[in-house]
Amino acid sequence: MSKSCRPYVDIMALHDGVTGSCNLVIVKFPDGNTVRFVVDCGLFQEKEYENLNRQLPFDAKNIDFCLVTHVHIDHIGRLPYMVKKGFYKNIYATEPTCKFMPAALGDSYKVLASVSKRKNEKCLYSDGDVRRTLELLKPCKYNEAIMPCGDNIKVTFFKNGHLIGSALVLVQISYYGCADINLLFTGDYNNKNIFFDVPKLPQWVLDLPLTVIQESTYGDMESSEIVECFEKNILKCLKRDGTVVALVFSLGRAQEILYKIKTMQEEGKIDELIPIYFDGKLAIKYTKMYINDELGIKPEMKDFLPKNLQIIEGPDMRNDVLVDVNKKIIVTTSGMGTYGPAQTYIPEYIIRDKALIQFTGYTAEGTMGYKLKETMNDDLVEIGGVLVKKRAEVEYTTENSAHAKADVMLDFLKQLKILLVLFNHGRPETKKKIAERAAREIEAKHVGILGRQYFFRVDCYGLVKTLSTKFE
Repeated sequence: MSKSCRPYVDIMALHDGVTGSCNLVIVKFPDGNTVRFVVDCGLFQEKEYENLNRQLPFDAKNIDFCLVTHVHIDHIGRLPYMVKKGFYKNIYATEPTCKFMPAALGDSYKVLASVSKRKNEKCLYSDGDVRRTLELLKPCKYNEAIMPCGDNIKVTFFKNGHLIGSALVLVQISYYGCADINLLFTGDYNNKNIFFDVPKLPQWVLDLPLTVIQESTYGDMESSEIVECFEKNILKCLKRDGTVVALVFSLGRAQEILYKIKTMQEEGKIDELIPIYFDGKLAIKYTKMYINDELGIKPEMKDFLPKNLQIIEGPDMRNDVLVDVNKKIIVTTSGMGTYGPAQTYIPEYIIRDKALIQFTGYTAEGTMGYKLKETMNDDLVEIGGVLVKKRAEVEYTTENSAHAKADVMLDFLKQLKILLVLFNHGRPETKKKIAERAAREIEAKHVGILGRQYFFRVDCYGLVKTLSTKFE
């Protein structure tokens, strides 16, 4: 069959960095039919890309459906904006992701509304847009195929270790007389998670000729390069009777850090009498869901809270913690230090030389975490319009990252039959580095770098050509 008689797919990413994840896919069938869908629609959190939050380089009214890989805000934060711009079709995600979505989008709206008010500008979207978005959600089971748009497109979600509810998303595009086009979107990928078991992909998927859209957040790092310093840093701070402020993301990281502290207590490394404070409304809400909801968590991991854990229930209790000079551990949001209770704790503890401010994940450029990383000890740093001297220890660790490192990503790819692999969701230099390595190490007909510059046109035999975008 000639190329003109085969369906083909145009794939592009609407982002060049780590956040703001959104892939646009346009399917062209020989009979003239066109299907358009997006995989994720997240908020840009890097300062250099913030202006892109108000840009959708496609007509939202023409999108036939949306697939969501997981509930982190850099993957779902602009879904209500897409709805505001006219999208009205179904949004497919796993059942746990759909359970988390009301809290996630509700919190995102509150943060955006607060920031917009401070900047005296119109908010990206309204609470009504959030409600309409939630009404479009269609919960999906793992390993069960759905047909989101007629009989020619089949979608299956497979369990992914990145986060509870996260998925590898297989999209199979069929047409009479032609081999299928198989697209596998990894979302943010990991092969393990302490809260649930991560099964391998079924053999029938491993046997498919695939175009893989692979994240690359830590594509320039090996697993062996991870320095496990969280425990050492915590114990060092407590030994000098200081206060630990552990900055966490509300979903996933917060619960893992609480479990880590519990483990340290059980091993006798942390005295159970030392108070552990937990702050951040969204993180607290998610933690209660971990304990009470059916999310597929292993039964033995339901008991993950440390002894002497005290939930911060409001500003008065937070103030009591701030004036307490005794050693303690505060686990609080936000993970990058810019929003949430972190805005209260960081200015207070950054000036205390016995304190430790411990970031437990990625800090995007323009965030408070990034700013503190760029500030030397005893130098002045501006926080909330006030110049203060950085006296506390400020540490960073990737040991709790939910993203696989380069070696794990490549091991994953090596088990697949790859026609084309496209790397996205990473800094430009990181995507280039892992793409070059993949070109040397894995068996793939083609390796590419996905971004805003090009559409990649593929059919059932892999890459057809690349096309420059019109909005660059």
